[in-house]
Formats: sequence, structure tokens, C-alpha cells
Amino acid sequence: MIMVEKNLDFRSDTVTKPSPEMREASYNAILGDDVYGDDPEVNELERVGAEIFGMEAALFVTSGTMGNAVAVLAHTQRGDEIILEEGSHIYVNEVGGLAVMGQLMAKTVKGIKGHMDPADIQAGVRVDNIHFPPTTLLCVENTHNTAGGIPLTLDQMKSYWDVAKANNLNVHLDGARVFNAAVALGVDVKKIAKHVDTIQLCLSKGLAAPIGSLVVGPQDVIDKARKYRKMLGGGMRQAGIIAAPGIIAITEMVDRLADDHANAKLLAEGLTKIGIKVVNDVQTNMVYVDFSPIGWTAEDWNKTCTDMGWKSRGRGTGTRLVTHYGIEKEDIKSFIEGIAKRV
Repeated sequence: MIMVEKNLDFRSDTVTKPSPEMREASYNAILGDDVYGDDPEVNELERVGAEIFGMEAALFVTSGTMGNAVAVLAHTQRGDEIILEEGSHIYVNEVGGLAVMGQLMAKTVKGIKGHMDPADIQAGVRVDNIHFPPTTLLCVENTHNTAGGIPLTLDQMKSYWDVAKANNLNVHLDGARVFNAAVALGVDVKKIAKHVDTIQLCLSKGLAAPIGSLVVGPQDVIDKARKYRKMLGGGMRQAGIIAAPGIIAITEMVDRLADDHANAKLLAEGLTKIGIKVVNDVQTNMVYVDFSPIGWTAEDWNKTCTDMGWKSRGRGTGTRLVTHYGIEKEDIKSFIEGIAKRV
């Protein structure tokens, strides 16, 4: 049984605290210099990660943003154009890194619930012309954050893969929450991995490790990514202290994501009954709400949550609520009851 330390914070699943087992693993980690390939914990994390996804190799990086950056750089050359969904994390929330570090052009495609129409992807591929940059990479996000934590289906992923390969493009998956997608779809994560060349997956979100991400993919691409990691200052030394919890994250913390999904649905149902509008299709661990129907402002919402002992970040007329390790079913029920008393 996984022990839970209460963490009443809806702001994100990045706020998760490591489990007692993770803390113990970190304390007992056998250490070596990772740049030399000598850290046993990092080596094991990378081995297990590659195996879980059915990939040749894996690379441990400090964050999801770094993971996406080194993967994109490994797939492209300066001056290339890449295709992304217009609300994707790589395009919106990674500080323009694809332009600054990769000197890449971005072609965005408007999705519906995070899903891009393959015909729109095809239309975004540049023809061979002296005036145009070459299109070389398609970036996909699953689950899709700004679309409400929507898991893209295997059929959708395959449709991306088919159009990409018909146009000689590689496919990179920003899979920060790819295990949430696999759990929601009821499939082995290897089935999602079949339809991409590389994946970045976060250990520090719903899986509750304190830090880090993995990039998995073919050996030659991971070798390039490793060199870019060094270039970006991500060459770590005795990194086993943070890698050891990551092993537990991917081997012991995946199945419990179903609890987060159930809690998110319970939260959405409870808030809806109170009169708060849920604006997304809740399928994983995210609930996007609009509290203006009950006459509240962001200030009202934030103060109420604070008074109840919760952290949340209302802006404008709404907010995103994320369930995660540290929040249990009884906590959700208590939160809903508390809000109902104040409406």
C-alpha cells in the first residue's frame, strides 16, 4: 500500500511530494558520476524507462521543458519548420525555446479538444521549394493540457503517425502526462509509443517523483539528445539521489493515477451541483471551472480556498483544478462540502 502525505493543493500535479518509499530510495541511492555514465540509479532508470515504452534507449533530464528541447533539437536542423497544435505546451509554455535554441520555425494547427485533423497536418507540410523551410518534425501532446487533460486515442495517434511518415517527418510526443493517457484509455503505454519516434515523459507530475523527466526513443536520437543535454547545462553528476525516486515513479505509481481521474470526476460532479460550471470534458486529472455563474470573482475563489486550507489559483472567472497524489477521495468530498456552505 502506498502511503500518502496530505497535499491539499489544486494548482498542479507538479506540487506532488515524494512518497516515503521515494525518500528512502533517495537516501539509500548508490551514486556515481552520470556524465561518465557511472551512476547506477540513473542507468537503471533509463533502462527501465526504455523497456516500459518499448524503445531502444532513454535519457534522464531535469525537466519536461528540457526533455522536449533536447528531443526537438535532436530531430531537426536550424531553419527547419515543425508542426504543433496551437495550444501545445511546447509552443505556448516553453519560453520560445524552439526558436531561441533550435532556430526553428513553428507551423501551428488548430485542434479540437487537442486533436489535430490529419488533413490540417498534411496542409501544413511544406512542399520542396527554394523559398520554403523544410518541414521535418511533428510534435504531439498527450494528454493535452490546455484542452483539459484530454487523452488522444490510439486511432488519433496512428493518424498522426501515418501522415507524418507519408511526408518523411519524425514525430515527437510531449508526453508529460502520457501515463495518464494510457490509464484513461485502458491501454499499455507501449501502444501509444508505437505511433511516435520519441517521447518526453514527466516523473514529477502525477507520478510524484521530486524532479526530472525521461526522453525515450531510438539509440541514435537519444545519443544526440544526450549531447544537447550537456550543452544546455543538464549534465548531472551524482544524480542517483533524484533518479532513484524516478524508478519508483514509473514502476509503482502508474496504476494509482486512476484514483486521480476518479477524484477529478467526483470533483467536477460536486461543483456542477453547486452551480459552478465545468468547462472541459473531464477524462483524466484536470477540471477547468468557471465560477462566475455563482457570482464569484477570482479573489472570492482564492480567499475561500485559502480559508479552507487549500491552494488554488483562480484568474478572471475561472481556474484549473488538478487532482494528484496527496489528495484523496475524502478530501474531495470535504472540499465540495466546504464550497457549498459558502455559496
